[in-house]
Amino acid sequence: MRKQQTAILALILWLILVLLYMLLSNIFDLEFFFILCMIGVLVIMQLIEPKYVKPGYLRYIWYLIALGILVFGAVVVLKVMEILGLEFVF
Repeated sequence: MRKQQTAILALILWLILVLLYMLLSNIFDLEFFFILCMIGVLVIMQLIEPKYVKPGYLRYIWYLIALGILVFGAVVVLKVMEILGLEFVF
């Protein structure tokens, strides 16, 4: 099995475990789910990334991770604004 396939299976298993935990504990929160998914993606990327050679598919995955970090930053900003009692108007 190649590293790409192993990474996909590991990510699917991680997402299923997170989803099951959230459903069994009855605290499904989309923001919390997204944060745990990003943690899983980052850990799996560190485990499958080769040390000396950069395959082409890694560039696209890093774009996806950068987008996830931007969304994570937006979630953090919205939570801080919620704590401070400020409103964000679109």
